[in-house]
Amino acid sequence: MANRFVLNETSYHGAGAIANIAVEAKNRAFKKAFVCSDPDLIKFGVTKKVLDVLDKDGLAYEVYDNIKPNPTIENVQSGVAAFKKSGADYLIAIGGGSSMDTAKAIGIIINNPEFADVRSLEGVAPTKKPAVPIIAVPTTAGTAAEVTINYVITDVEKNRKMVCVDPHDIPVVAVVDPDMMSSMPKGLTAATGMDALTHAIEGYITKAAWELSDMFHLKAIEIISRSLRGAVANTPEGREGMALGQYVAGMGFSNVGLGIVHSMAHPLGALYDTPHGVANAIILPTVMEYNAPCTGEKYRDIAKAMGVEGTEKMSQEEYRKAAIDAVKQLSHDVGIPANLKDIVKPEDIPFLAQSAYDDACRPGNPRDTSVEEITELYKSLL
Repeated sequence: MANRFVLNETSYHGAGAIANIAVEAKNRAFKKAFVCSDPDLIKFGVTKKVLDVLDKDGLAYEVYDNIKPNPTIENVQSGVAAFKKSGADYLIAIGGGSSMDTAKAIGIIINNPEFADVRSLEGVAPTKKPAVPIIAVPTTAGTAAEVTINYVITDVEKNRKMVCVDPHDIPVVAVVDPDMMSSMPKGLTAATGMDALTHAIEGYITKAAWELSDMFHLKAIEIISRSLRGAVANTPEGREGMALGQYVAGMGFSNVGLGIVHSMAHPLGALYDTPHGVANAIILPTVMEYNAPCTGEKYRDIAKAMGVEGTEKMSQEEYRKAAIDAVKQLSHDVGIPANLKDIVKPEDIPFLAQSAYDDACRPGNPRDTSVEEITELYKSLL
C-alpha cells in the first residue's frame, strides 16, 4: 500500500512573513480577497495587520466575521452566501482553527455546491474540485489548520462536531508569522500549545504512522516541549518556536490521523463550548496511559523528545511513565486544569462516549476501543 503525503504548495515562516501575502496574491493574479476573521481579532487590530498589507499594494478585499470559536453550519452557509455576493476569487483566513475551518468549508462548497448542506462534508467527502484558493494566516500556535486537510464544523442541532477530511481543502499558501501570534493571551497560548502537543503525540502513535510522519512528529514534540512555557510568557523565542512546532506537527498528523484524545475532546466543545486545546490537554495523559500497551517503544522516544534524561536505561514501565509525567508537568506549568470535573456533567457521559466513538478520529487510535471503555475514561477524568 502506498502512503500519501499532502502539504501546502507554498509556506512562509518567520517574523514579517505576512508581507508575502501581497506577493502571492499578485503572482497568482488574484483579484479580490474574501477575508475570514473572527470579531475579536478585528476588534483588537490583529486582522488589520494583514489588511494593511493588502491596502499598501492596492489589493481589493471584503471582510467576513460571522465566525464563532466553534464554527457552525450557519456560519459556513452565511459565509457561502456572502462570498457569492462579494465577487471574490480567493480567500484569506486570519485566525485560529475557527477562521480557517470556516474558510475551508466555504471554499469547498463554492466549488462543490452539491455539498451546500454542510453535513454531507463530514468524514471523507467525495468532493470533485479543489476549494477556492486559500491563503491561511494563523494567529494561534496550535491547530495547524493552515497545513492540514482537516476541518471541524459544529452541528448545533445535534450537539456534535463534524470532522471533515478532504485533500481538496488544504490552503495553497500558509503564512506562519509569529508576530501575528504575539497578542494571544496566556490562557489561549497554553491551550493551543497543548493542542499542538496532542497532535504530535497522537500522530506519532496512530495506526497509520510511518517513518516520514514520525520524523515530523518527534521534531514537533521536541520544539513544542522546549517552547511552550516561553510562549506563555510571551518571549520572542517561545513564540517563534511554537509557530514552527505546531506547523511541523500539522505536516504529520494531517496525513496519518489522530486518536481518541481528539474524539473525546470534540463532543466537549460541541456540548459545553470547551476550548479544544484545554479538552485535549486534560484528556491526553489519561489516554496515553490507556494506549501505552499498544505503542511499543514509542513512549521512550516521546520522553526523550520532551527532555527526559536517561531514557535509554529505563525499563518499559519507567519510560512510559516518564513520557506521561512529562506531559502532565508541561500541562501543569502552563496552567491547564487537571480534570474534567468542572466541565462534564455525569449525566451527559453516555452521550459524550457515543459521540466520541462515532468521531472520525477514533479509528486511528493505536488501541481498539469501545463505547464502554470510552465511558470509563470520561468517568476517570471527573
